[in-house]
Amino acid sequence: MNRLEAVVRRVDRFQQRHLVTSVVFGVVKKFGDDNGGALASNIAFSAFGAVFPLLLLLVTTLGIVLAHDPSLRARILHSALAEFPVIGTNLGHNIRVIERKSAVAYTVSVLGLIWTCTGLAQGGLFAMSQIWNLPGPERPNFIARLGRSVTFLMVLGLGLVVSTAVASLGTVAGHGVVVGGLVDIGAVAVNVGQYFLAFRILTPRVVSSRRLVPGAIAGGILWTVLQAVGAVLVWHALRGVSELYGTFAIVLGLLAWIKLGVTITVYAAEFNTVLARHLWPRNIVQPPLTVADQASLAAQATENQRRPEQRVEVSFTEPAATQAEFHDRSSP
Repeated sequence: MNRLEAVVRRVDRFQQRHLVTSVVFGVVKKFGDDNGGALASNIAFSAFGAVFPLLLLLVTTLGIVLAHDPSLRARILHSALAEFPVIGTNLGHNIRVIERKSAVAYTVSVLGLIWTCTGLAQGGLFAMSQIWNLPGPERPNFIARLGRSVTFLMVLGLGLVVSTAVASLGTVAGHGVVVGGLVDIGAVAVNVGQYFLAFRILTPRVVSSRRLVPGAIAGGILWTVLQAVGAVLVWHALRGVSELYGTFAIVLGLLAWIKLGVTITVYAAEFNTVLARHLWPRNIVQPPLTVADQASLAAQATENQRRPEQRVEVSFTEPAATQAEFHDRSSP
Protein backbone atom coordinates (compact mmCIF):
# COMPACT_ATOMS: atom_id res chain seq x y z
CA MET A 1 0.00 0.00 0.00
CA ASN A 2 1.54 3.33 -1.07
CA ARG A 3 1.47 6.45 1.07
CA LEU A 4 -1.29 8.18 -0.88
CA GLU A 5 -3.61 5.17 -0.61
CA ALA A 6 -2.82 4.88 3.10
CA VAL A 7 -3.81 8.51 3.66
CA VAL A 8 -7.03 8.11 1.65
CA ARG A 9 -7.96 4.96 3.56
CA ARG A 10 -7.43 6.76 6.88
CA VAL A 11 -9.80 9.48 5.66
CA ASP A 12 -12.18 6.74 4.53
CA ARG A 13 -12.17 5.10 7.95
CA PHE A 14 -12.87 8.46 9.58
CA GLN A 15 -15.84 9.31 7.37
CA GLN A 16 -17.34 5.85 7.84
CA ARG A 17 -17.12 5.99 11.64
CA HIS A 18 -19.17 9.21 11.91
CA LEU A 19 -22.83 9.44 10.94
CA VAL A 20 -22.80 12.96 9.49
CA THR A 21 -19.71 12.48 7.32
CA SER A 22 -20.80 9.04 6.13
CA VAL A 23 -24.25 10.31 5.13
CA VAL A 24 -22.80 13.37 3.40
CA PHE A 25 -20.32 11.26 1.46
CA GLY A 26 -23.10 8.79 0.68
CA VAL A 27 -25.13 11.61 -0.89
CA VAL A 28 -22.14 12.84 -2.89
CA LYS A 29 -21.36 9.29 -4.03
CA LYS A 30 -24.97 8.68 -5.05
CA PHE A 31 -24.98 11.98 -6.95
CA GLY A 32 -22.01 10.72 -8.94
CA ASP A 33 -23.52 7.25 -9.47
CA ASP A 34 -26.63 8.82 -11.04
CA ASN A 35 -24.70 11.30 -13.20
CA GLY A 36 -26.30 14.04 -11.14
CA GLY A 37 -24.38 16.75 -12.96
CA ALA A 38 -25.98 15.76 -16.27
CA LEU A 39 -29.44 15.60 -14.66
CA ALA A 40 -28.96 19.06 -13.13
CA SER A 41 -27.78 20.52 -16.45
CA ASN A 42 -30.81 19.11 -18.26
CA ILE A 43 -33.24 20.59 -15.72
CA ALA A 44 -31.35 23.91 -15.58
CA PHE A 45 -31.63 24.32 -19.35
CA SER A 46 -35.41 23.86 -19.19
CA ALA A 47 -35.72 26.10 -16.13
CA PHE A 48 -33.75 28.84 -17.87
CA GLY A 49 -36.29 28.85 -20.69
CA ALA A 50 -39.20 28.95 -18.22
CA VAL A 51 -37.98 32.01 -16.30
CA PHE A 52 -38.69 34.61 -18.98
CA PRO A 53 -42.33 33.73 -19.80
CA LEU A 54 -43.00 33.31 -16.06
CA LEU A 55 -41.69 36.79 -15.28
CA LEU A 56 -43.45 38.21 -18.32
CA LEU A 57 -46.75 36.78 -17.09
CA LEU A 58 -46.17 38.15 -13.59
CA VAL A 59 -45.26 41.64 -14.83
CA THR A 60 -48.24 41.76 -17.20
CA THR A 61 -50.65 40.60 -14.46
CA LEU A 62 -49.34 43.20 -12.01
CA GLY A 63 -49.62 45.85 -14.72
CA ILE A 64 -53.34 45.12 -15.10
CA VAL A 65 -54.40 44.36 -11.51
CA LEU A 66 -52.40 47.18 -9.89
CA ALA A 67 -52.65 49.70 -12.72
CA HIS A 68 -53.98 52.36 -10.30
CA ASP A 69 -51.26 51.79 -7.66
CA PRO A 70 -47.85 51.98 -9.36
CA SER A 71 -46.04 52.20 -6.02
CA LEU A 72 -47.46 48.92 -4.68
CA ARG A 73 -46.92 47.27 -8.06
CA ALA A 74 -43.27 48.30 -8.03
CA ARG A 75 -42.75 46.96 -4.49
CA ILE A 76 -44.34 43.60 -5.29
CA LEU A 77 -42.41 43.29 -8.53
CA HIS A 78 -39.19 44.09 -6.70
CA SER A 79 -39.98 41.34 -4.18
CA ALA A 80 -40.59 38.83 -6.97
CA LEU A 81 -37.41 39.76 -8.81
CA ALA A 82 -35.49 39.40 -5.54
CA GLU A 83 -35.68 35.65 -6.22
CA PHE A 84 -32.85 36.40 -8.69
CA PRO A 85 -30.30 38.48 -6.73
CA VAL A 86 -28.60 41.39 -8.56
CA ILE A 87 -29.69 40.19 -12.02
CA GLY A 88 -33.38 40.44 -11.08
CA THR A 89 -33.36 44.22 -11.37
CA ASN A 90 -31.91 44.04 -14.87
CA LEU A 91 -34.49 41.46 -15.86
CA GLY A 92 -37.25 43.75 -14.63
CA HIS A 93 -35.98 46.66 -16.69
CA ASN A 94 -35.87 44.52 -19.82
CA ILE A 95 -39.38 43.04 -19.61
CA ARG A 96 -41.27 46.03 -18.28
CA VAL A 97 -41.61 47.58 -21.73
CA ILE A 98 -44.11 44.91 -22.77
CA GLU A 99 -46.73 46.03 -20.26
CA ARG A 100 -48.42 48.31 -22.81
CA LYS A 101 -49.55 45.40 -24.97
CA SER A 102 -51.04 43.17 -22.30
CA ALA A 103 -53.07 40.96 -24.66
CA VAL A 104 -50.05 40.08 -26.75
CA ALA A 105 -47.88 39.71 -23.64
CA TYR A 106 -50.39 37.41 -22.01
CA THR A 107 -50.68 35.19 -25.07
CA VAL A 108 -46.94 34.93 -25.54
CA SER A 109 -46.20 34.38 -21.85
CA VAL A 110 -48.92 31.75 -21.30
CA LEU A 111 -48.01 29.73 -24.40
CA GLY A 112 -44.31 30.04 -23.65
CA LEU A 113 -44.84 29.10 -20.02
CA ILE A 114 -46.85 25.98 -20.89
CA TRP A 115 -44.25 24.85 -23.41
CA THR A 116 -41.19 25.47 -21.25
CA CYS A 117 -42.71 24.20 -18.01
CA THR A 118 -43.80 21.00 -19.75
CA GLY A 119 -40.18 20.42 -20.73
CA LEU A 120 -39.06 21.34 -17.20
CA ALA A 121 -41.50 18.87 -15.66
CA GLN A 122 -40.43 16.12 -18.06
CA GLY A 123 -36.81 16.71 -17.12
CA GLY A 124 -37.72 16.61 -13.44
CA LEU A 125 -39.74 13.39 -13.83
CA PHE A 126 -36.83 11.70 -15.59
CA ALA A 127 -34.37 12.93 -12.95
CA MET A 128 -36.45 11.63 -10.03
CA SER A 129 -36.88 8.24 -11.70
CA GLN A 130 -33.12 8.04 -12.20
CA ILE A 131 -32.35 9.18 -8.67
CA TRP A 132 -34.65 6.52 -7.21
CA ASN A 133 -33.28 3.96 -9.74
CA LEU A 134 -36.79 2.89 -10.71
CA PRO A 135 -37.17 0.19 -13.39
CA GLY A 136 -39.23 0.96 -16.47
CA PRO A 137 -42.54 -0.63 -15.31
CA GLU A 138 -42.57 1.60 -12.22
CA ARG A 139 -42.06 4.84 -14.13
CA PRO A 140 -45.07 6.98 -15.22
CA ASN A 141 -46.32 6.56 -18.78
CA PHE A 142 -46.85 9.40 -21.26
CA ILE A 143 -50.38 10.27 -20.08
CA ALA A 144 -49.32 10.30 -16.44
CA ARG A 145 -46.29 12.45 -17.25
CA LEU A 146 -48.46 14.92 -19.14
CA GLY A 147 -50.89 15.19 -16.24
CA ARG A 148 -48.07 15.71 -13.77
CA SER A 149 -46.59 18.38 -16.02
CA VAL A 150 -49.84 20.36 -15.80
CA THR A 151 -49.96 19.93 -12.03
CA PHE A 152 -46.34 20.99 -11.75
CA LEU A 153 -47.12 24.14 -13.74
CA MET A 154 -49.92 24.99 -11.30
CA VAL A 155 -47.66 24.42 -8.29
CA LEU A 156 -44.94 26.55 -9.88
CA GLY A 157 -47.33 29.43 -10.42
CA LEU A 158 -48.83 29.11 -6.94
CA GLY A 159 -45.37 29.00 -5.42
CA LEU A 160 -44.36 32.20 -7.18
CA VAL A 161 -47.50 33.97 -5.99
CA VAL A 162 -47.10 32.82 -2.37
CA SER A 163 -43.36 33.53 -2.20
CA THR A 164 -43.92 36.97 -3.73
CA ALA A 165 -46.68 37.69 -1.20
CA VAL A 166 -44.44 36.66 1.71
CA ALA A 167 -41.53 38.73 0.42
CA SER A 168 -43.85 41.71 -0.11
CA LEU A 169 -44.82 41.74 3.58
CA GLY A 170 -41.43 43.15 4.42
CA THR A 171 -41.82 46.07 2.03
CA VAL A 172 -45.42 46.79 3.02
CA ALA A 173 -45.17 46.31 6.81
CA GLY A 174 -41.74 47.87 7.27
CA HIS A 175 -38.20 46.70 7.91
CA GLY A 176 -38.25 45.99 11.64
CA VAL A 177 -36.39 43.09 13.22
CA VAL A 178 -39.58 41.25 14.15
CA VAL A 179 -41.09 41.70 10.69
CA GLY A 180 -37.83 40.64 9.06
CA GLY A 181 -37.64 37.53 11.21
CA LEU A 182 -41.23 36.58 10.42
CA VAL A 183 -40.63 37.11 6.70
CA ASP A 184 -37.53 34.89 6.83
CA ILE A 185 -39.41 32.14 8.68
CA GLY A 186 -42.27 32.42 6.20
CA ALA A 187 -39.83 32.20 3.29
CA VAL A 188 -38.30 29.01 4.69
CA ALA A 189 -41.75 27.49 5.22
CA VAL A 190 -42.86 28.39 1.70
CA ASN A 191 -39.67 27.01 0.15
CA VAL A 192 -39.92 23.76 2.11
CA GLY A 193 -43.54 23.38 1.04
CA GLN A 194 -42.64 24.05 -2.59
CA TYR A 195 -39.88 21.47 -2.50
CA PHE A 196 -42.17 18.87 -1.00
CA LEU A 197 -44.93 19.47 -3.54
CA ALA A 198 -42.43 19.43 -6.40
CA PHE A 199 -40.88 16.17 -5.16
CA ARG A 200 -44.32 14.63 -4.71
CA ILE A 201 -45.46 15.56 -8.21
CA LEU A 202 -42.24 14.55 -9.95
CA THR A 203 -41.57 11.34 -8.01
CA PRO A 204 -43.54 8.19 -8.97
CA ARG A 205 -46.15 6.98 -6.50
CA VAL A 206 -44.17 3.85 -5.56
CA VAL A 207 -42.11 6.19 -3.36
CA SER A 208 -44.08 7.17 -0.26
CA SER A 209 -44.54 10.83 0.65
CA ARG A 210 -42.82 10.51 4.02
CA ARG A 211 -39.58 9.59 2.26
CA LEU A 212 -39.63 12.97 0.51
CA VAL A 213 -39.77 15.08 3.67
CA PRO A 214 -36.04 15.15 4.64
CA GLY A 215 -34.93 16.34 1.22
CA ALA A 216 -37.72 18.92 1.08
CA ILE A 217 -36.60 20.38 4.41
CA ALA A 218 -32.93 20.38 3.41
CA GLY A 219 -33.66 21.80 -0.03
CA GLY A 220 -35.95 24.54 1.30
CA ILE A 221 -33.41 25.68 3.88
CA LEU A 222 -30.47 25.58 1.44
CA TRP A 223 -32.44 27.47 -1.21
CA THR A 224 -33.33 30.18 1.35
CA VAL A 225 -29.67 30.46 2.37
CA LEU A 226 -28.65 30.62 -1.29
CA GLN A 227 -31.09 33.48 -1.84
CA ALA A 228 -29.64 35.30 1.17
CA VAL A 229 -26.02 35.02 0.01
CA GLY A 230 -26.80 34.94 -3.70
CA ALA A 231 -26.45 38.68 -4.11
CA VAL A 232 -22.83 38.50 -3.01
CA LEU A 233 -22.08 35.45 -5.16
CA VAL A 234 -23.61 36.86 -8.33
CA TRP A 235 -22.17 40.32 -7.71
CA HIS A 236 -18.62 38.96 -7.50
CA ALA A 237 -19.21 36.80 -10.58
CA LEU A 238 -20.56 39.68 -12.67
CA ARG A 239 -18.50 42.59 -11.30
CA GLY A 240 -16.56 44.16 -14.11
CA VAL A 241 -18.12 41.78 -16.62
CA SER A 242 -21.57 43.34 -16.98
CA GLU A 243 -20.14 46.65 -18.20
CA LEU A 244 -18.15 44.87 -20.87
CA TYR A 245 -20.64 42.24 -22.00
CA GLY A 246 -23.95 43.84 -20.99
CA THR A 247 -26.89 41.50 -21.65
CA PHE A 248 -24.61 38.51 -22.09
CA ALA A 249 -23.41 38.93 -18.50
CA ILE A 250 -27.02 39.02 -17.27
CA VAL A 251 -27.85 35.85 -19.17
CA LEU A 252 -24.75 34.05 -17.90
CA GLY A 253 -25.47 35.19 -14.34
CA LEU A 254 -29.06 33.98 -14.56
CA LEU A 255 -27.97 30.64 -15.98
CA ALA A 256 -25.37 30.19 -13.23
CA TRP A 257 -27.94 31.10 -10.58
CA ILE A 258 -30.46 28.59 -11.93
CA LYS A 259 -27.78 25.88 -12.15
CA LEU A 260 -26.91 26.42 -8.49
CA GLY A 261 -30.55 26.11 -7.46
CA VAL A 262 -31.12 23.00 -9.58
CA THR A 263 -27.96 21.34 -8.23
CA ILE A 264 -29.24 21.92 -4.70
CA THR A 265 -32.53 20.31 -5.73
CA VAL A 266 -30.83 17.22 -7.16
CA TYR A 267 -28.69 16.84 -4.04
CA ALA A 268 -31.82 17.18 -1.87
CA ALA A 269 -33.50 14.40 -3.87
CA GLU A 270 -30.38 12.22 -3.50
CA PHE A 271 -30.52 12.89 0.24
CA ASN A 272 -34.02 11.40 0.30
CA THR A 273 -32.82 8.26 -1.49
CA VAL A 274 -29.76 7.78 0.71
CA LEU A 275 -31.81 8.06 3.90
CA ALA A 276 -34.69 5.90 2.64
CA ARG A 277 -32.42 3.05 1.47
CA HIS A 278 -29.70 3.45 4.09
CA LEU A 279 -27.03 3.95 1.41
CA TRP A 280 -24.21 4.70 3.82
CA PRO A 281 -21.39 4.23 4.67
CA ARG A 282 -19.77 4.14 1.22
CA ASN A 283 -16.12 3.42 0.47
CA ILE A 284 -13.82 6.00 -1.04
CA VAL A 285 -11.30 3.32 -2.03
CA GLN A 286 -12.52 -0.01 -3.40
CA PRO A 287 -12.31 -2.92 -2.88
CA PRO A 288 -13.83 -3.90 -0.55
CA LEU A 289 -17.44 -2.97 -1.27
CA THR A 290 -19.72 -2.14 1.63
CA VAL A 291 -23.35 -3.23 1.82
CA ALA A 292 -24.36 0.27 0.70
CA ASP A 293 -21.93 0.12 -2.25
CA GLN A 294 -23.43 -3.15 -3.44
CA ALA A 295 -26.99 -1.90 -2.96
CA SER A 296 -26.30 1.21 -5.06
CA LEU A 297 -24.57 -0.77 -7.82
CA ALA A 298 -27.40 -3.30 -7.91
CA ALA A 299 -30.01 -0.53 -8.17
CA GLN A 300 -28.17 1.00 -11.13
CA ALA A 301 -28.40 -2.35 -12.92
CA THR A 302 -32.03 -3.18 -12.12
CA GLU A 303 -33.25 0.25 -13.29
CA ASN A 304 -32.48 -0.91 -16.84
CA GLN A 305 -35.49 -3.25 -16.71
CA ARG A 306 -37.94 -2.08 -19.38
CA ARG A 307 -40.73 -4.70 -19.36
CA PRO A 308 -42.68 -6.45 -16.54
CA GLU A 309 -41.72 -9.87 -17.93
CA GLN A 310 -38.05 -8.92 -18.00
CA ARG A 311 -35.81 -9.86 -15.08
CA VAL A 312 -32.49 -8.25 -14.20
CA GLU A 313 -30.40 -10.01 -11.56
CA VAL A 314 -27.19 -8.75 -9.95
CA SER A 315 -24.56 -10.79 -8.14
CA PHE A 316 -21.11 -10.08 -6.71
CA THR A 317 -18.12 -12.40 -6.54
CA GLU A 318 -17.37 -11.33 -2.97
CA PRO A 319 -19.74 -10.67 -0.06
CA ALA A 320 -20.13 -7.11 1.12
CA ALA A 321 -17.69 -6.02 3.81
CA THR A 322 -18.99 -4.74 7.11
CA GLN A 323 -17.45 -1.65 8.68
CA ALA A 324 -15.34 -3.76 11.03
CA GLU A 325 -14.08 -5.96 8.20
CA PHE A 326 -13.28 -2.90 6.10
CA HIS A 327 -11.31 -1.31 8.92
CA ASP A 328 -9.31 -4.51 9.45
CA ARG A 329 -8.55 -5.01 5.76
CA SER A 330 -7.63 -1.36 5.14
CA SER A 331 -5.36 -0.90 8.15
CA PRO A 332 -1.89 0.24 7.09
